[in-house]
Amino acid sequence: MICILLVAGHGTLLETQIKNDDTGLYSHLTGIPKALLPGTGGKKILDFWWETVNMRQLFTEVYLVTNADKYKHYERWATANDFPVENVVNDGSTTLEDRLGAVADLQLAIRSRKLEDDIMVPGELIIYYELEESEKSSSRGIVEVCPDTHRISRFLEKPQEQLTDSRLASVVFYCIRKDTLSYLSDFLSQQPQATDRSFGRFWEWLINEKQLDVFGMKLPTGFQLIGQVGLSDYTKWLTHYSTKQQNNPAKPITCRSYARYLGGLRLLQATCKKFYQFCSKQGICRSRSKPTSSSTWRLMNSSLPAGLQDRVVQVYEGLVYMDFSKKLMEEQGHGNYVSMDMSGLPPFWLAYLSDPSDSGRIHSNIRQRWLSGEPIVVEAMKTFAELTDKARTALLERDWSSLAQLMDQNFELRRTVYTDDCLGPGNLKMVQLAKQFGSAVKLPGSGGAVVGLCLDNARLVEMRQAFQEAGCVFCVIAPYNPSASTVGGQH
Repeated sequence: MICILLVAGHGTLLETQIKNDDTGLYSHLTGIPKALLPGTGGKKILDFWWETVNMRQLFTEVYLVTNADKYKHYERWATANDFPVENVVNDGSTTLEDRLGAVADLQLAIRSRKLEDDIMVPGELIIYYELEESEKSSSRGIVEVCPDTHRISRFLEKPQEQLTDSRLASVVFYCIRKDTLSYLSDFLSQQPQATDRSFGRFWEWLINEKQLDVFGMKLPTGFQLIGQVGLSDYTKWLTHYSTKQQNNPAKPITCRSYARYLGGLRLLQATCKKFYQFCSKQGICRSRSKPTSSSTWRLMNSSLPAGLQDRVVQVYEGLVYMDFSKKLMEEQGHGNYVSMDMSGLPPFWLAYLSDPSDSGRIHSNIRQRWLSGEPIVVEAMKTFAELTDKARTALLERDWSSLAQLMDQNFELRRTVYTDDCLGPGNLKMVQLAKQFGSAVKLPGSGGAVVGLCLDNARLVEMRQAFQEAGCVFCVIAPYNPSASTVGGQH
């Protein structure tokens, strides 16, 4: 049997309450996934589960399905806890609005990893318990059970009190036989909205409509749900188990968990590394004083493979038109950067390999070829600039068809200059896959990723599935507009 743990929730309730907590005791927990919150005895919540599963060897394989926003947290957890990193599945969602839904996440793991065995999801077997007096049936999945056969006769997802007399609630651990997995696709095709793709709705459909034989097992104890919980629920849980296991009340959490590793932090960390290496070679004593932002900028310009575009967009954020003409750079020392209107953008998408290559390798020796005046490179850079100006016009005019054509031209030009050997088989495979579905596609700059524009929503859905089956992470881009008040302004 294979175990699949779904941890792709976005934890909006708990994260909001942590951010709004006036005491400041929990501010260091901002952004940490719920399953990786500190528990008792220095362990995280997920540590307890993994320790039990790993010691007892209950399953042939174990997988985690998470979202793109939290993936790095779970990747680091896996590395530190002897969990196979390749078994951490990224569903590509970045916000609550673009989530796939629990059943779709389960199907993603099965399809992308080509799993062919019985599945346990933490099922034909449903584990249930008796609700406590303080618990409302409208907050749980309620089961009606035959007392003789233990067959689940009816499943009701968060019903109103008057709809059933049952006080037996599902604990969201399910065992699903291999023969039943084919029902997943049928269910998902009938439920286009992620809000309806919960396991509660799936079991309602499977038991009540399809009349599938599903049996249950009752827990002899109560059950604490760590699902849609707030900060008070978390602290009560922590206090209860701290007192129970250590016979003393829990103390406020003061240790930090995994640090965030997002956005410009990669460049800042690389800067620190380069600075350290430079000081070491020069025999310079490193004090506790902080380097100035200007010295950091100069170091980044001279030492790191990332281009000016990377640094500008990390500062201005959003959609930015950048003019790096030689005249501007010589006269004012920087280019002109214009924030553009982001309203009504078409459905751009991003796909990347689960193990992307380094950006510096994709940039190859293009800088040296440019400095040496190689005609094909110099001419290509002029054409890239012309394509950018045309793309800006297409954005302003909302001419998405022209924008898609310009994206394709950008890639073909880049392919000519950089060559297939430099771009690598992984990048080329993703480009070819996108073109099979009629989507525009280009490289966003970094190795191991492609960005595209598909104007056919039906084909976009099909393409997403094809990328996932090919082992890639696929995201529909949700643009971030940092400052609507400066749209169209020049800096």
